[in-house]
Amino acid sequence: MAQPDSGTPKSGRASARADEALRALVAEAEVWAEHDIDPATRAETRRLVAAAQGGDETAAAELADAFDGRLAFGTAGLRGRLGAGPRRMNRVVVSQTSAGFADYLLERAAADGTGAAPSVVIGYDARVNSDVFARDTAEIMEGAGVRVFLLPEAGPTPLTAFAVRHLDVSAGVMITASHNPPRDNGYKVYLGDGDAGSQIVPPVDGLIAAHIDKRAQGPVSRLPRSTAYTVLGRGVADAYVAETSAAVLAGLPQRPEAPGVTVGADTDLKIVYTAMHGVGSAIAQRVFMSTGLPRVVPVREQDAPDGKFPTVSFPNPEEPGALDLAFRTARSLGADLVVAHDPDADRLALALPHPDEPSGYRRLTGNELGLLLGWRAAERERVRASLAGTPVSGALACTIVSSPALRAVARGYGLGYAETLSGFKWVSRVPGLVFGFEEALGYLTHPDIVRDKDGISASADAIAMAREAAAEGRTLWDLLDDAGERFGHFASGQITLRLPSMAAASELAARVRQEPPRAFGDIEIESTQDLLMPGLAEVPADVLRYDLADGSRVMIRPSGTEPKLKIYLDTFSDEGSAQRRRETAEQALETLEAAVREYLDGLQRESGSDSPHSAENGAEAS
Repeated sequence: MAQPDSGTPKSGRASARADEALRALVAEAEVWAEHDIDPATRAETRRLVAAAQGGDETAAAELADAFDGRLAFGTAGLRGRLGAGPRRMNRVVVSQTSAGFADYLLERAAADGTGAAPSVVIGYDARVNSDVFARDTAEIMEGAGVRVFLLPEAGPTPLTAFAVRHLDVSAGVMITASHNPPRDNGYKVYLGDGDAGSQIVPPVDGLIAAHIDKRAQGPVSRLPRSTAYTVLGRGVADAYVAETSAAVLAGLPQRPEAPGVTVGADTDLKIVYTAMHGVGSAIAQRVFMSTGLPRVVPVREQDAPDGKFPTVSFPNPEEPGALDLAFRTARSLGADLVVAHDPDADRLALALPHPDEPSGYRRLTGNELGLLLGWRAAERERVRASLAGTPVSGALACTIVSSPALRAVARGYGLGYAETLSGFKWVSRVPGLVFGFEEALGYLTHPDIVRDKDGISASADAIAMAREAAAEGRTLWDLLDDAGERFGHFASGQITLRLPSMAAASELAARVRQEPPRAFGDIEIESTQDLLMPGLAEVPADVLRYDLADGSRVMIRPSGTEPKLKIYLDTFSDEGSAQRRRETAEQALETLEAAVREYLDGLQRESGSDSPHSAENGAEAS
């Protein structure tokens, strides 16, 4: 017998819950607006509240996205959209974060028992509000009792990383969102003292986050502020240029018949350079000039810093179309080389003439350039050790998703080798580091100067390398062939599966664990590593590694910042000529990619969900 209806219909109850949730968000937003120190975001909050209360569903969704939770502080600090609310980058969030970070530094200083006040250097790029956030950080941290040194103008991230060690301060803060879209900004943290200017790692990020949460409980207007901080002069930039130039010069090979004259010194090389609307141009060109490298021709439309990024929607040299203007300029000059930095100049991309490209130029992959720069660093260490009469020492390092080609270089030179989790916070901490890289265009060529990826010093080394090759009538493509003959040919590829949400990416990774592959195509899996298991990585990580019987490798991990599952593929051949090795490795890569796609599609079909589409995928040789 049917039961009588004893309550509100389900649709009514759902509507009531939605109304209640909206009221809670509105109440939180109104409190936020009352204490917001920025008139622009205060007005934005009130506009959203009014629109949401008026029935605007888009405004209600935006209000929920901005006020439901808080922008998480992690090992990369903060990074997110500009706007009002605790889940956005704004003056309130930056002030609360700075107060929490100051509390952590004061607590750590007290535990050291030295009685000395902690200190911090603050840098910023040219993104929207970077200078405002930097001043807020300076005022809050000085007001908390931390000695503050503010860099005098917008500059690259490597300069701030350098300043931490150069000034011997307790910490560093860099206001930047690196290569993120124009609407974003961020807050990056370094530690000095025993951390030697490296980025923070667990458990420090959690300790800082706990202090930030405490500071976020009260009105931001009550946080003490002081304008008694020190604004530095240009001495830090001068020191960076001098030390970087000296390190690059020390590693330049000399002509045997003319000691003191570097190889290629009299070789003309036409170079186009783009700063991608960022802050790298001025200081990079100073380094190039100080090391006697050829002058570069800037891409005029992208040379001046501009946080609106008018010519690129995604200012990352890896993104399709990002280098179009650079290629156009290069074609007009008949350039031999294109050099590109991302907006905060911590990443580097190179491109060379290539007959198979419609644009006339092909960008080296991150793995290709990492191999060449790593080989160069190993050779530099060999020469140093030979002159000193000592064995070679130190290690080459890359992230676990980068090409294993660097291992072969390390083995060939008797150097140590390390693979770390993704991020230079791990790479920079490898003991005895000589060189480190990540496939996402990050390179650390001189760890004694900067303990983070540095696109400026790497570009100086790369230009010198290209000039030396040109002096012999060769190019970097030829050097890659040389590497293939000496170390074997490594081919790398990546599949990126876009999914509906971050949770969906994690769920697909969990499905891989539940129904693990035994082979990819005809190639059996010899060993599997699940980096969530303690002890296999610096900290447990959602990464699966498969080593195949033919020497190939597959790595699977969810993206930490986007709703994607990322799969990294590596194959290898050391039989036959350089051309034969390349062809064999690339054919194996094509076969492996098809097998991995088939396996993942099968998981999707079994789960009853639609197969995700791939993006940003394809093979790359190194």
